Amino acid sequence: MPAPTPDVRVRRVYEPPAADDGVRVLVDRLWPRGLAKTDARIDEWPKALTPSTELRRWYHGPDSEYEEFCRRYEGELAEPAAAEALDRLRALAAEGPVTLLTAAKEPSAGHTAVLLRVLKASRA
Repeated sequence: MPAPTPDVRVRRVYEPPAADDGVRVLVDRLWPRGLAKTDARIDEWPKALTPSTELRRWYHGPDSEYEEFCRRYEGELAEPAAAEALDRLRALAAEGPVTLLTAAKEPSAGHTAVLLRVLKASRA
């Protein structure tokens, strides 16, 4: 029997918190611009799960491409500190809903999509 699918969702951090968000996890390396920490209601901020400063700068530069970004970010997620943070996220998701929060305008086309894919793949 397959393991139950954990309830992990992605939302923009600027959206008001919802009652069914569960554990709210910020997955951006930098604090979201213009957002007060008291308004964000962040439960966890595991910076080990965020793209490194170097990777983030490369991705926003002129020579980047999304597929290469995904490959490099997946490599970073395999490093020990990130793997430990992923295990923590899996444990939280096994207990109830988890909402990954990002300031990205298009969360489905950024690092959160890669993170969600890695989380789902590692469960199998």
